[in-house]
Amino acid sequence: MTDLVRQHLIDPEICIRCNTCEETCPIDAITHDGRNYVVKFEVCNWCNDCIGPCPTGAIDNYRNVSATQSYSLEEQYTWDVLPAPVDAQAGESEMPEEVARITEIAQAGQGGPASPPWSAAHPYVNLFSPQKPTLATVSGNHRITAMDATADIRHLVLDFASVAFPVLEGQSIGIIPPGCDEQGRPHTMRLYSVASPRNGERPGYNNLSLTVKRVTEDHQGVPTRGLCSNYLCDLQKGAKVQVCGPYGTTFLMPNHPGASLLMICTGTGSAPMRAMTERRRRRLPLNEGGELMLFFGARSAAELPYFGPLSKLPKQLIDINFAFSRVPTQPKQYVQDKIRERHQDVVRLLKDDNCYIYICGLKGMERGVDEAFRDICRMAGEDWDALLPQLKAASRYHVETY
Repeated sequence: MTDLVRQHLIDPEICIRCNTCEETCPIDAITHDGRNYVVKFEVCNWCNDCIGPCPTGAIDNYRNVSATQSYSLEEQYTWDVLPAPVDAQAGESEMPEEVARITEIAQAGQGGPASPPWSAAHPYVNLFSPQKPTLATVSGNHRITAMDATADIRHLVLDFASVAFPVLEGQSIGIIPPGCDEQGRPHTMRLYSVASPRNGERPGYNNLSLTVKRVTEDHQGVPTRGLCSNYLCDLQKGAKVQVCGPYGTTFLMPNHPGASLLMICTGTGSAPMRAMTERRRRRLPLNEGGELMLFFGARSAAELPYFGPLSKLPKQLIDINFAFSRVPTQPKQYVQDKIRERHQDVVRLLKDDNCYIYICGLKGMERGVDEAFRDICRMAGEDWDALLPQLKAASRYHVETY
């Protein structure tokens, strides 16, 4: 039917409210309230920039509607599930010309959604939804920053008993804190990266671990209390937790022998890096080869999660570069500064077709890392702006910031 147009929608049933789509959208077509993320019909131009980064696929939905009777933002804010599609004969199967063109470009390898490394293991996703979560039992809750540190970061171990909950390094899970919001609705799910390898925090047991920071202020330093982070940090052994997921299909580690990893993180962005490093440590006897190089930033050693265990890892396993920004009598250092110090080795890895790059942490670190890569490539006679698209096209460059 010629009077129908395609309206871009977000599935509230599987959306994990991670804000990735809103941050990614170049034209501010996505917004949210305390309940749902929604798309502005009159603004969205179907550029598809938001499709690939979405960890659950919730963003990849549409309905055919009349151009004069599209779903309003107010309607979308009230949804718990997407409305049923119109009859396929009314045009549901038709693809607008611009969307078809974007699809063809992606299939031709010139862009499109992000993809995992070619050898990554198959990820399972959406086994448990916010509407039908599973229960896990807390089997451990350990502080992993110094007792006098301002950051209270916890290593939380969740046991799933007989419930099948397979996860891979780089995936995330959703946690639903108990209680209701000001409107009387159950609290929405929060997303946390898994910090343990695929065979669990304790091999042979059906468990996994998370790295959780107790939030007491926002990114601008304004005092606030993180609802879910404080809930998790205060949990005692034996407590039950509502869990959803797993989520994530692209931020996965390569699975073939000889692959190298260049990892850059700050704070709790270390969770997926710990999972990948521990996976490699457990497989050291197999002599699979490949390098691990880590750049890890924090205010000080006391504020850095896993500092003790990281310091004890064998040198032949991983090349660790700490960057501390608040150490008395010492100049501030950030991960980008350490990258510049190690420019020869970093450029070598960037140019190695068998090396995969992972960046995880606060959103503000992206620009600094990008500028450092540009600087060290220039020093080596390379063009970072030309190299970066090649890395992405080869599924070698993966970023998760928040």
